[in-house]
Amino acid sequence: MRAFASRFLSSPEGVAGAVLLLLLALIAVLAPMLLSGDPAAIVALPLQPPFAVAEFPLGTDQLGRDVLTRLIYGSQASLTVGFASAVVAIVVGTLVGTVAGLAGGLVDEALMRIVDAFQIVPGFLLALAFVSVAGPSLAIIVIAIGLGAWTGPARLARAEVLSIRERDYVAAARVIGMHPAEIAFREVLPNALPPVLSLVSVIVASAVLIEAALSFLGLGDPNAVTWGGMIADGRNLLRSASFLSIIPGLGLVTAVVGIYLFGEGLVEAMSIRRRRM
Repeated sequence: MRAFASRFLSSPEGVAGAVLLLLLALIAVLAPMLLSGDPAAIVALPLQPPFAVAEFPLGTDQLGRDVLTRLIYGSQASLTVGFASAVVAIVVGTLVGTVAGLAGGLVDEALMRIVDAFQIVPGFLLALAFVSVAGPSLAIIVIAIGLGAWTGPARLARAEVLSIRERDYVAAARVIGMHPAEIAFREVLPNALPPVLSLVSVIVASAVLIEAALSFLGLGDPNAVTWGGMIADGRNLLRSASFLSIIPGLGLVTAVVGIYLFGEGLVEAMSIRRRRM
């Protein structure tokens, strides 16, 4: 673990991404403590530009709501959807890939055809259709994005399992009579999981962008403040109050860049370890 941490800390992009993500996560978690106001409350005159009033450093929107408060609360929805969708995709994909790789035969063939069917439809279109039918809420959005993102982890997990199941320690586990489920979860899965985890950053970043796109189209959770919803609210005022869309857009870019940089550091640290193994 210490060796992995030292390899990660030797990656400048990984450290930069970790710092950005840590700041965003702290802001999202501590939002109720940092800000006592309601993000939906009308607190001042509308369309006050940034830095014009000390009390509202990022200005107010067309309804007189504090942009800074809404920006901070919007980070909660984006990060929650991003990481929760990644958990759903990794768990489902890893389980499906492990079962397919170990079972082989008709089970493997059937599961891989299901994976192919899901991969035909782009993730955003699948999420759009699912949310349109099931209704917009954060839980539904997480499930919808997870449904479009689990195929990558499934294929990678299957490829790793197909390689691992032929190794000596797995054959030894079969010889001593270990149950197939125990072999899968104790011998195969722990060794197949690290490469799959390298996909987390891509899935999280994609989920953040898809959630923002859904909110921009009016399919986000109506009870939550989201960056995509803020961008949509300001699109009709781009000439007179462009900051209403630019500020949440910068928050979105910061989150995605931080996630990608953090993922690059993780992949680099993992690849060095695998080369040494």
